[in-house]
Amino acid sequence: MHALRLALTDPRFDACAVTGALAVQAGARGALDKAAAHAAADGGAAAGPYADRLAAEVEAAGTSVQRPELGTLVAAVPAGPAERDAASAAVAAVDDEAVRLRTAVKSRDGFFTTFCISPYSRYIARWCARRGLTPNQVTTASLITALIAAGCAATGERWGYVAAGVLLLVSFVLDCTDGQLARYSLQYSTMGAWLDATFDRAKEYSFYAGLALGAARNGDDVWALAVGSMILMTCRHVVDFSFNEANHDATANTSPTAALSDRLDSVGWTVWIRRMIILPIGERWAMIAVLTAFTTPRIVFYALLIGCAFGALYTTAGRVLRSLTRKATRTDRAARALADLADSGPLAELQARLLRGRAGSFGSVYAAALGALVMIAGAVFLPFGDPRLIAVAVIYVMAAGLAVAAPLRGALDWLIPPLFRAAEYGTVLALAVKADVPGALPAAFGLIAAVAYHHYDTVYRIRGGTGAPPHWLVRTIGGHEGRVLLITVLAAVLATREADFPAALTVMAVFVALVVLVESIRFWVSSGAPAVHDEGEPA
Repeated sequence: MHALRLALTDPRFDACAVTGALAVQAGARGALDKAAAHAAADGGAAAGPYADRLAAEVEAAGTSVQRPELGTLVAAVPAGPAERDAASAAVAAVDDEAVRLRTAVKSRDGFFTTFCISPYSRYIARWCARRGLTPNQVTTASLITALIAAGCAATGERWGYVAAGVLLLVSFVLDCTDGQLARYSLQYSTMGAWLDATFDRAKEYSFYAGLALGAARNGDDVWALAVGSMILMTCRHVVDFSFNEANHDATANTSPTAALSDRLDSVGWTVWIRRMIILPIGERWAMIAVLTAFTTPRIVFYALLIGCAFGALYTTAGRVLRSLTRKATRTDRAARALADLADSGPLAELQARLLRGRAGSFGSVYAAALGALVMIAGAVFLPFGDPRLIAVAVIYVMAAGLAVAAPLRGALDWLIPPLFRAAEYGTVLALAVKADVPGALPAAFGLIAAVAYHHYDTVYRIRGGTGAPPHWLVRTIGGHEGRVLLITVLAAVLATREADFPAALTVMAVFVALVVLVESIRFWVSSGAPAVHDEGEPA
């Protein structure tokens, strides 16, 4: 039965087949009609089951046919009694429900999730499926649980911290369950893709805010640490996304570093060690939960910053080595994806147009790195409101345009989007700290969260194969370089009225959030959104 489910009820693919069965969605209906007409024309002369012949015709016409890996499952069309008996025996030997439960769990996950959550969360997923619950309902329950946990942390009381730690773990169990339920029952949806892709960040960042509010009740201001943790996590994810987009369809994609990694994967214990030290979501949430219950918010953020910084350095260094040692030819699609992830606005586009044809891709990443370094250094070392920071921002705009003037096919061009994210988020954090007025850091937290949502939304649209958000959206919210320039101008204008700076950041945050959310919701509930289930943060 599960082999038939995989072939006939998976909405993610236009065409899907196993031996003896073929299903098509609306996108492949035309190809199926042509295949059926061709099969009728040959009068049944071709050999093999009719469904298999149709699948071959559909694929030959250029429509991709998904053929799920069956493993121990059996799909066969016997040609005679002996083959029928053998196939029946093979089917009877398979525990269909055990296979269904096992494959509900991601094949590649972190140590904590694999050994401490999945052994029982898969049964929760089955319980939910038998009672008609959907993955979206479980995802929403996970979000609500995490928000309650954040509220408990915001009390600043020890009982609140303990309750917050417990509820955060419950939220993570539900977070694992929703994906397992989707795989168990093959309930993939456009809304599910959007919810699952965004709620993880909403839960984690809400919990950071709850910890910061709880610490403030006890006289400890850790908002800068909360913002720094959010920035580090987002930049680390952008590194993952950019590297994968740059290399997933590259040709001649080999390197000695990748070969070494493959050899290490053959030694079981090294796989788990390398997965754990980068602090994936399971280990990270477990650490946050335990430290919240037994220590203070400041200690939680220190541990988070140290652990995530090490993980980011480890993974980024490995990817840089792979990129420098591999002989890979990147496609136009990869270059387009990197350009979309760069989030360049009108100012960088104008600069890129002026330089197009006179800029080489070899220097793109160096222009981005220099611009980001100059921008962050200026925001950190110049006094708040210093007009010279506007000149620094103009230099950053010029560097941003130079970085994207040529197609991003260089070996290290995947670093450009995270460099831009670091420059923008770091500038907001530095100026909020230097303003040194109540509300500046919480407002910066809100602005960075709104912009980060836009960047995550861009990633998941590209992952779904539908491309980046419409360019009018990027232009409306200014692009990364436009927002950086506006923030520096606001700081200069409000230099003598620093108390108004939090209000300016709040207005920016509300504007960006409204524009991005309205367009994002419109897209993800539309018929054109991809029917995918996001697998979550890489382990």
